[in-house]
Amino acid sequence: MSNIIDARKLADPHREKLNKIKVCLFDVDGILTDGRIYWGGEEVGYNRFFHVHDGYGIKILRAAGVKVGVITGGDSRGVIERFNLLGLDYFFFGNEDKREALATILEDAKVSKDEVLYMGDEFFDLPILKQVGFAATVPNASHEIKEVVDYVTQRESGKGCVREVIDMLRSVQNIVPAIEY
Repeated sequence: MSNIIDARKLADPHREKLNKIKVCLFDVDGILTDGRIYWGGEEVGYNRFFHVHDGYGIKILRAAGVKVGVITGGDSRGVIERFNLLGLDYFFFGNEDKREALATILEDAKVSKDEVLYMGDEFFDLPILKQVGFAATVPNASHEIKEVVDYVTQRESGKGCVREVIDMLRSVQNIVPAIEY
């Protein structure tokens, strides 16, 4: 069995919704990470692993003019530093009630909810997942989450699942990375 995912085929049933997307928003733990937290003591803090493909996918979207953001209930130093390096358009952290962050982003970006893609995996993501134009989650999310989303990724949490959805969006909107040869 091949582990190559054809984003074009995966995107086909969602083409109409994905074509409207102008803003992509992501949860952190369980989406951009595998959800595990390494605790090494107070001086070390919480450590997480991020997949490089997800980060590069975010950069591709931003270069194409798609607004990208993170809305997370956590507020660890490492997470803040990771997303400062990526230069996101939006970064909201430290509040599990994500509705206010979404309202702020909608107003700032001057977009409707139908023009927003959101990936989340936990119960506090439900209010956002139910509102946006395209909602996605991961295979290990609870059934209540899977029941309300448009798409469940093939890739697992923190293992390129964000890039999978980004590649679906890229295929529909013809977003090609700028590469100089």
